[in-house]
Amino acid sequence: MIDLAAARRRLGVKPGADAGALTAAFREAALRTHPDRDGGDARAFREVLEAYRLLREAPPEPIAFIPAPAAATARSRDLEVSPAVALNGGEAFVDTGDGRRLKLKLEPGLRTGQHVRAGGEVFAVTIRGPGATVRGDDLWVTIDVEAGVLADGGRVTVETPVGPRTLWISRKAADRKLVRLPGEGLPATATRRQGDLFVRLAPGPDRAESAAKTLLRRFAAAWAA
Repeated sequence: MIDLAAARRRLGVKPGADAGALTAAFREAALRTHPDRDGGDARAFREVLEAYRLLREAPPEPIAFIPAPAAATARSRDLEVSPAVALNGGEAFVDTGDGRRLKLKLEPGLRTGQHVRAGGEVFAVTIRGPGATVRGDDLWVTIDVEAGVLADGGRVTVETPVGPRTLWISRKAADRKLVRLPGEGLPATATRRQGDLFVRLAPGPDRAESAAKTLLRRFAAAWAA
């Protein structure tokens, strides 16, 4: 059984090589070592197969967080992460200076301004994308709320980056057009606090009146006449 380093040497690829580079290197090595070809060798061919399977099934490139002072002295490249990945973790792809494409497995709780090291390079994190805005540790979203609820207060169920949430909109929150959900922002890490979720309330269209409400309104208008 060979290790990852030996497998890379066998195929002639660098750490972090993507699927396309692995396939191309495998085909070249397989043609060169296949026992049915002149100069081929069955043992070498088996080693090529083993190396390819090992590298193809290897986990994503590991990453390491590095402290700010060290990051500041290193020349970093950009790593753009969506709010969903910052919140829940996930995978991201980065391109290195020597043409490699790395797949990174990111843990929940990334913040803008952090630096990670992968493939011998340093990447500066920026959180940007649809669905939410990240400010420090906090998530900010905007939802449409019926004008009647904004005027009188009430309860609404809305979709948020952390799942469906029921909001109790008080008169004060309606006036401010803002609801805060403590502890529903980015997760806590060793160096950062648990964030909050701030929901901006934007006036939206009222739902169509029910038949009963329409009849009641017409009755009241007729009685007043």
